Amino acid sequence: MPRARTSKAMRGQQGPIMHWAARMEDRFHRFRLRRGRRRGLVTTVIPYTAYGRTANDRPGWVRVLCRVVLTRPDAADTERYRKVRGWRAFFSIPVGDTPVIVDIDGVEVELLADRGGVIDARLESTLAAGWQQLTIRTSDTEPVVAPVYVVDDQARLGILSDVDDTVMVTALPRPLLAAWNAFVVHEHARRAVTGMPVLYDRLAQAHPEAPFIYLSTGAWNVAPALGRFLDRNMYPPGPLLLTDWGPTHDRWFRSGRAHKQKNLERLAEEFPDLKWLLIGDDGQHDESLYSDFAEQHPDAVAAIAIRRLSPSEAVLAGGRHKSEPRDDRAPWIWAPDGAGLADHLEELGILPATPN
Repeated sequence: MPRARTSKAMRGQQGPIMHWAARMEDRFHRFRLRRGRRRGLVTTVIPYTAYGRTANDRPGWVRVLCRVVLTRPDAADTERYRKVRGWRAFFSIPVGDTPVIVDIDGVEVELLADRGGVIDARLESTLAAGWQQLTIRTSDTEPVVAPVYVVDDQARLGILSDVDDTVMVTALPRPLLAAWNAFVVHEHARRAVTGMPVLYDRLAQAHPEAPFIYLSTGAWNVAPALGRFLDRNMYPPGPLLLTDWGPTHDRWFRSGRAHKQKNLERLAEEFPDLKWLLIGDDGQHDESLYSDFAEQHPDAVAAIAIRRLSPSEAVLAGGRHKSEPRDDRAPWIWAPDGAGLADHLEELGILPATPN
């Protein structure tokens, strides 16, 4: 079997000077890791949905996403990560700086998890368009399967969606409510935003080749729960692009806005032939972010759809953050729910008109 090794990732090159809070966090995680090993906890790979592009006139690739943590052993359960639910997900012990082996169509590549146990790497691939699979393991774990959606070069539309208060009611910007939703409320109690599952299903039916990508400032810890929520509410499957909590090498906390900006720019670079339907809400900074993106990449935006929060939702969300469009080449639409947005998308020709 052919095997490749990412030598740059494995050489341990000197990085930037770490923020003291990040160094303290690393020491704390090393302590927890040693204690967890003594308690009999075992390494577990949590696979996330990946995405990529076919190899036609350009080299194909996939963006591999996963996280390595310690969990309780269970010989009867080969997918232990599915049992990491609710508040426990935020107290899982990351296994950082550990080699992870990714198998893409028979080619193995060895990567190094970051200090939070996360792998986010782009690898060469010859996978065909559509839903495919890759496997991920470490030296002491069984392989786990990660789904990957490979975008065909002929695709021309992509759907990029916010999560909080766009597909799921969360009132996230209020810290206490965010903590309540994340640590206390059972995931089955979370509600889908009215009409959004139907809207997304109609988009998937009208554009079967289009990738659905869900972009959120939420932590990787909640990725399995968010994936189950999307599946349970019949949203189209797609990658979740989340972030990690805690300090970085140069600051106390990660910037959620910078996380979204970085991924928007990355998608524009990775898929230069796609026009994106950007979907968000007016309770955070989606309008401002999408406006900036449309101004910088006017040819990469098919439309911007903003869900208007109700008055009570706006209060919980800390008010509205209205931003006037700065580039009229990208059509903007607003509505309070999925049905209203669908009507506007019909007018733009992005959705077929429903028969009377």
